[in-house]
Order: sequence, then C-alpha cells, then structure tokens
Amino acid sequence: MRIPFVAANWKMFKTIGEAVSYVAEFRGLVEGMSGAEVVLAPPFTAISAVMQAAAGTSIGVAGQDLYWERDGAFTGEVSAAMLREAGAGHVIIGHSERRTLFGETDANVNRKLRAARGGGLIPIVCIGETLEQREGGQTFQVLDRQIRNAVEGLGEADVRTMLVAYEPVWAIGTGRNATPAQAQEAHAHIRKRLADHFGAGMADLCRVIYGGSVKPGNIREISAQPDVDGALVGGASLDPKAFAEIVAGSMPRTV
Repeated sequence: MRIPFVAANWKMFKTIGEAVSYVAEFRGLVEGMSGAEVVLAPPFTAISAVMQAAAGTSIGVAGQDLYWERDGAFTGEVSAAMLREAGAGHVIIGHSERRTLFGETDANVNRKLRAARGGGLIPIVCIGETLEQREGGQTFQVLDRQIRNAVEGLGEADVRTMLVAYEPVWAIGTGRNATPAQAQEAHAHIRKRLADHFGAGMADLCRVIYGGSVKPGNIREISAQPDVDGALVGGASLDPKAFAEIVAGSMPRTV
C-alpha cells in the first residue's frame, strides 16, 4: 500500500517568525495522527527554522525549487546541497507557477529532477494541463509529453522514490477543482505512462498526488480514489487548522 503524502506549498508567504508560529500550532494539531507523510514547503529563508521547529516530529521539509548546477555564478538560485544543508528532504520541481510565470521548460524540469536525485533530495514533480488544453481535448497528450521529458535519462531507482503531482492548472487558485472522477482518470493515466517507461512494479510504487484547490471539504472524496496518493496543497495550507484537517482527510478510513 502506498502511504498518503500531503505537502503544504506556502509559496511566497510567511516570514521566519510566522513560519515558526505556524509549526508550533500545527504540530499540536497533528500529534497522534498516523497514516500519512506530511511535508511543509516554506520559502527558502524559513527552511532551517521550520526544520528546527518541527524537530521531534515526523513532519518533513521541502524546498519550493532548485537550480540544476552544484554551484556557480547564478545569482538568486539555490542548489540541492544548499537545500539539504538547510534541512530539506524534498523539493518541488516544475510547479505550474514556475512554468507559466517564470518560463520553466520541460528540459529544465528534467535537469532539476536529475540534480535533486543526485543531491539526495526526493523530487515532487508537477505536471498538468491548462484550461485551454483541457477544453481542446489535449489533457493526456500534454501529460504524456511532460512525463516523457521529465523522466528522460532516469532509472528505476529514481522513479521508485519520486512523487508526481498532477496539477490541473485551471484548478489552481480559481476555486475550481477537478472532480474525483477527473482526478482519478488523470492519475490512472499518469501511472500507466510511468509503467510504460519503467514497468508496472515501479509505477505502482510511485506516489501520484493531486494539486488543485484542495480544501478540507474535498480532500476525503479526492483521496479516496484508488490512484490518488495524497495532495499538494497551496492556499488552504497557509492555515494550520485547515491543513491539519486536510492531513486527517487524506488518511485511509478505518472501519
């Protein structure tokens, strides 16, 4: 069974002080919960502080991006080694905002993915279609291209531990979200494509999570789908109470 994975992408929100206060409240809310892996992705400046504030818990920390070179004259960038030293164990790669606002390409996603794996970080690779692409019937074509280009040159060991986040771009920050059936359809397609590249065994181990206006009110129905293994949460993760509810909702129900 794949353990549910729930990540909070804070984007460009929260100072160090605000981040530490969040963790102090959040860790109390999820204390005693088990059955899901939880990761917080604060701004770069707060990674170390969040890691220290979460000490003694199972809460992990992720970077929101990285550069593919180890070091060099790349003003404003951060390497895998720097993220690791600050306390990150995961890193988000290819988020839709990086693609649409900052010109991130499939080739760059592949370079960053390889750098993350080489630097000891677990990548959370984001893929997804725009509203225009979905309405044009291109969803699966877009996903196929993004998956193929992202995993080029990778081996089975790389895929076993990485996560894929399906982000329907039309459902991010719009208040819209894919229906559970739409999410399941996309996730099943992604897993099939991973199986085509690396075999069914490796594809079954890879966790595919959903990102697109996830909230406490829809997480349980979405995460109940057989190929949805958790969530990448944006706006709703900024409130520790709401995010704790999402974590609880992502866990398998017990009878």
